[in-house]
Amino acid sequence: MSQQLPPLNALRAFEAVARHLSFTKAAAELHVTRAAISHQIKFLEDYLGFALVERKNRTIVLSKGAEAALPKLRQAFDYLADAVHLMRNETHREHITVCAAPSFASKWLIPRLPRFSRQHPEIDMQINSNVGLVDADLQQDNRAMDTFFRQNQVDVVIGFGAGQYPGDSVIKLFAVSAVPVCSPALLSAQHPHPLNTPADLAFHTLLHDDTNYVGHPSWSKWLKLQGVEGINANRGLHFNHVSLALDAAVDAQGVLLSIKPLAQADIDAGRLCIPFDLPMPLEHAYYVFRPQSAPLNQRACDVFVEWLLEEAHQNPTPGGLNAH
Repeated sequence: MSQQLPPLNALRAFEAVARHLSFTKAAAELHVTRAAISHQIKFLEDYLGFALVERKNRTIVLSKGAEAALPKLRQAFDYLADAVHLMRNETHREHITVCAAPSFASKWLIPRLPRFSRQHPEIDMQINSNVGLVDADLQQDNRAMDTFFRQNQVDVVIGFGAGQYPGDSVIKLFAVSAVPVCSPALLSAQHPHPLNTPADLAFHTLLHDDTNYVGHPSWSKWLKLQGVEGINANRGLHFNHVSLALDAAVDAQGVLLSIKPLAQADIDAGRLCIPFDLPMPLEHAYYVFRPQSAPLNQRACDVFVEWLLEEAHQNPTPGGLNAH
């Protein structure tokens, strides 16, 4: 059986007096009168049977017993504070499940999540990276989307598409353009055929991100837009995931046509560059959509979507550059 302890108020009063070596400062910290502090110290001394403080020349000196006990007492208060913090957090914690395509999740969303966690530590998040979420048939079929939200217990979906999602709450996150990206080494004067104009692509390997989604940018469309002829738009290296294609571009294996926000982190880091400032605006864009039925964690969902919009407009990329 644990030993009976004196009231917590008396122990708090003593700890504050010992830390400040002042009754007046301890009273101010605890928002009580100086007389109340004196009363608590006297009560604790009577309970323990020895003096805790001594007054010498208008200063306070701790007794040997008080000095010996003080570190353990402070440690005990720290443990109490931690316990209260844990109880409060567990009581008020919220959880949301966010779905996004693997490329968007890894290249745009995840690098920003530390900011969200710092701003909203009370919200836990599960990221579900599912390439099927950007499938146009699923997004435009109201019954299929309702079934998806319900069966997977998903709260928010970030998808790339036309924005025509009947029956759901839809917000446009941002429009995007496709740009050619490559290693800075391919622009070097030491390269046999440095990239100076789009026509120089004839001497370089074309890299293709063949991730399967509607609205996918293609070299054939970009070359036609720029009026470049005589280049086979299908030749080169093909990859089934944007990360693989970006890695090949960083490794100077060729030139990739990429959605700019997905390549921006590598551009900001100097691993990639844009050889020609000739973006191709895409008809599709990134959207945030949610089911019409309000979830139990409505507040957390609202907070997350609001944060997403702020990131898209204030910090469109990790480096703060515009994603268009």
